[in-house]
Amino acid sequence: MIDFSLPAPELAPRLLGCVLCKKDGDTVRRLVINETEAYFGEEDTACHAHKGKTQRTEPMYEHGGIAYIYLCYGMYDMLNVVSGNVGHPEAVLIRGAGEYNGPGKLTKALGITRAQNKCDLTGATPSELWIEDREEIPEYKTSPRVGIAYAEKADRERLWRYKIK
Repeated sequence: MIDFSLPAPELAPRLLGCVLCKKDGDTVRRLVINETEAYFGEEDTACHAHKGKTQRTEPMYEHGGIAYIYLCYGMYDMLNVVSGNVGHPEAVLIRGAGEYNGPGKLTKALGITRAQNKCDLTGATPSELWIEDREEIPEYKTSPRVGIAYAEKADRERLWRYKIK
């Protein structure tokens, strides 16, 4: 069972190998998550919540296991898994799953939009989007996160990007 209350840097590698599921009518698409990135609180200058709670970042302050979906560059909806406990904003960006490398390509291919923002990803309540567990954590490599040139140097250098080898 996935523990969505884990801090984002612990949950991010734990989600590797899990299955992202998207239901469309009678069809369910299942893709193995192969790349993630962790964002950890107001103290992380790369995190959207770095400057505090806003209407956009409000889902990050909720309990772990819900979706935080935001618009990036005015064209891509990005899927994040909220992690941790209520009050501390953190989330894991799903950067890739199945054959889709890139968070924007993934959400576009699956039809994931901001309409699913805050949906339950745990499977505990019916949803069109959820994550299924797997038995073992696959081998993975770490690297610095990408697309965060605005963050402080220490945050840019954190090895919080996780990818299956």
